Amino acid sequence: MATTTKIRPRALVRASGGPRYAVALAVDALGTGLLRPFLLLYGVTVLGLSAPATGIAMTAGVVMGLVCMPAVGRWLDRGARSTVVAASMLVRVLGVALLLAAPTGHVWLFGTAALFLGIGNQAWPAAHAALVATVAHGRERDAALAGGRALRNAGLGVGALLATACLAGGTTALQALAAVTGVAYLAAAALAWSVHVHAEPSAAADRDAEPAPRMSALLGANVIYVFCLNVPEIALPLVLVTQMHASPVWSAAIFVANTVLVVTLQVPVTVLMSRFSRRAVLALAGVVLAVSYLGFLVATSLGGGWGAPAVAVVSVVCTIGEIIYAGSATALVTALAPAHLLGRALARFQLSTGFGLAVSPAVITALASHGPAALWGSLSAATLLSASAVAAEKDQKT
Repeated sequence: MATTTKIRPRALVRASGGPRYAVALAVDALGTGLLRPFLLLYGVTVLGLSAPATGIAMTAGVVMGLVCMPAVGRWLDRGARSTVVAASMLVRVLGVALLLAAPTGHVWLFGTAALFLGIGNQAWPAAHAALVATVAHGRERDAALAGGRALRNAGLGVGALLATACLAGGTTALQALAAVTGVAYLAAAALAWSVHVHAEPSAAADRDAEPAPRMSALLGANVIYVFCLNVPEIALPLVLVTQMHASPVWSAAIFVANTVLVVTLQVPVTVLMSRFSRRAVLALAGVVLAVSYLGFLVATSLGGGWGAPAVAVVSVVCTIGEIIYAGSATALVTALAPAHLLGRALARFQLSTGFGLAVSPAVITALASHGPAALWGSLSAATLLSASAVAAEKDQKT
């Protein structure tokens, strides 16, 4: 089995699509970080919408973005790569423009803006993975995908920090952030399009009648795996603040630590794991995540001043599990799918990811209302079952 044993920055940039594409990823992530964490706040404070109406509009945007994924998969399978990436960015430019044009109290225009933002946010991961899979191969592809995730998390973190610093400016600042986000998306789209990456004609054959690989266990398990992405943002703040009555500073510190660890360790951990099969690594990620959930259960049972620090320590284990998962899941899909069906396979994988991210807040909050044992015990059991399903599934010959 070919493995990647060294991290060579220049080779990693080339395998990720080249310098211009790397800049496009960074600019796109920076723009997303400026607006996405505060989109709800924009609807409530700038447009004067109610929080429930704003939340429903945002949820509808995510759902409609998922509905568009089959079409994105077919477009990718016709050979488009950088064009689809650029389109996913351009459609978000339209979403930002509608945000800026929306008058106060106009929920439908905000909902349309959220729709276009949702389409772009859902289409981008599959398009990006397809582009990287076209320019890189083997374990170099895995490292390139990991590098893209690290770069994107860095951009999101910087954007969110800049936006937080600007929020003191009120509604004017939020409108300015939206405008800067639109400009960032437009610049990123131009850079991504200029790369001109297409699939080889033999790999882009139009074979719509042939179904994509089933990967049923992998896709089903992925719905559970992605819960880990919402643990630092939803589960831990909920538990720390409402159940343990700890300072919100702990939640913020855990979120920052998660971002820093992903940025710094995503590529090295992925490279380290390249000596093992992708499926085995993905199963291992489930085990690590399940152990961390049990660790949270123990940590939350500690009284006095030990509970919050213990949760923070266990969160590092959870982040390691997240890093292992992120470095192997998409890479496994790209390795399993035939070249001419890569787009549809990635689209189906993104559907499972988007569905898991959409339902996880409701599931987490519902389980948390029944106590720590219900929350962490259920997550641990479900993740272990998912890891077992991943390990047991047989790869189809391609």
